[in-house]
Amino acid sequence: MTICVVDGRGGGLGSRMIEGMRALADEGHAIIGLGLNPISAEAMARAGATSTETAPQVIHRQLHAADMIVGSLSLLMPGAMLGEVTPVLAQVVLASPAKKLLLPVNKRQVEVVGAEGRTLDALIDHAVQRIAVLLRSAG
Repeated sequence: MTICVVDGRGGGLGSRMIEGMRALADEGHAIIGLGLNPISAEAMARAGATSTETAPQVIHRQLHAADMIVGSLSLLMPGAMLGEVTPVLAQVVLASPAKKLLLPVNKRQVEVVGAEGRTLDALIDHAVQRIAVLLRSAG
């Protein structure tokens, strides 16, 4: 399966997700780091992404072809991540047939009821566990 991890800014969330999923790459799954800027792409490459991309058209194609998209809930909010999330990117994420696992982390004053009180570490751990379950059930 192809898992696309999307992140911007400094790539902290994406790189931590990829570090948590390295064992999945060892099982033959491709983990693609889609950086919304070169800094985030480089952070995901250092974390062990199978490959990384930064060009918007390539990112859009990868998202459409992905089996799973992982990132922040901010990916659905145009203007988020210091403006790196464009309306087109949000639309591409939503239109992709891929399973989407979005962590409720954002700076846009959006509260996801039921997700209160979880640290970023706990969210990442939970997401990695959920991804592993989904991959096992698909294979």
